[in-house]
Amino acid sequence: MRLQILCIAVALLVLPAMSRAASCTAQGELLQQDRDALTAAGGRLSEALIQQDYPTLLDALLAAEKSEWAGIRDAVEDAAPVVKGGQVQLRNLYLLDATNLAEPADTQFFCSNKDGSLTVTIGMHALPPGRYGVVLADAAGAPLGGQWVLMLAWDGGGTGVAPGWKLAGLSVRQGTFDGHDGVWYWARARDLAKADQPWSAWYSYDAARYLQVPVDFISSTNLEKLADEQTRIKGSPQNAFPYTLNDGPRTWKIDAVRLDASLREPDLGVTYESTGVTDPAAVRTEATAVMSALMKAQPGLRENFHGLWAYSVKDGKRTPVMELPMGQIP
Repeated sequence: MRLQILCIAVALLVLPAMSRAASCTAQGELLQQDRDALTAAGGRLSEALIQQDYPTLLDALLAAEKSEWAGIRDAVEDAAPVVKGGQVQLRNLYLLDATNLAEPADTQFFCSNKDGSLTVTIGMHALPPGRYGVVLADAAGAPLGGQWVLMLAWDGGGTGVAPGWKLAGLSVRQGTFDGHDGVWYWARARDLAKADQPWSAWYSYDAARYLQVPVDFISSTNLEKLADEQTRIKGSPQNAFPYTLNDGPRTWKIDAVRLDASLREPDLGVTYESTGVTDPAAVRTEATAVMSALMKAQPGLRENFHGLWAYSVKDGKRTPVMELPMGQIP
């Protein structure tokens, strides 16, 4: 599934020289009128997303983002299997005030609840001055646990146009793998770390993080705790790459292994240096050999993940080759 973040910002968790001329109000501290307005807009657009109601979404799109409509439409279409069978349930609302920015700037928002026990961090790249709303929602009851974020921008209106919240971007992601959510994968990661399976533990932490929130530009106290636990794993792949595998007379160089949810399964993507073969059969044979060598070196991955994607690299060009379930990897 494509991850579609459009418009206002390319969001990052860590941004240099962040602007502090901005503030965030979390849901519990919102004024009633702001809470009602964000709830109404978020609920209406969330229903449109689930129902594939393209006219409603297009009508709500911020004028400055009309050129991005094709991408948003594709993201909504791709999201259909993820939200299927679910009912809209709003999770969190955040009101971002960046009206004091003099010009577009990398901006970080710290959103804390009333007693300061939980802080959510939202990072935006090249954010223009203005007021923004972030709506997190779930497709309650959906088999794949669909979740999404709506990025809203306040439009002051004008001639013939009423002021209101407009759609500035969205992202949809599943919330479960095989019926297991992020909390389950977090617990699984801890168990695997204790069982001295550092690679499986590492990627289970990645799965836990992926399933917690539908975008990577939002962090929280809990996710920071997860990251801290992950970095403490001894023998993890954190600093293992490039990773060299000896496979009889051949040696494979693996540049990276990452969680890959392209098929909505807990797969891993393996990026390796190709020998340069071009015949399709030879390309698949090479990819299979690389995946087999990795499974022999890290056998714990086989029982904890669905399969492997192979991505070959030659002369700087990265090409997806194929995906194999673990049971089909020799």
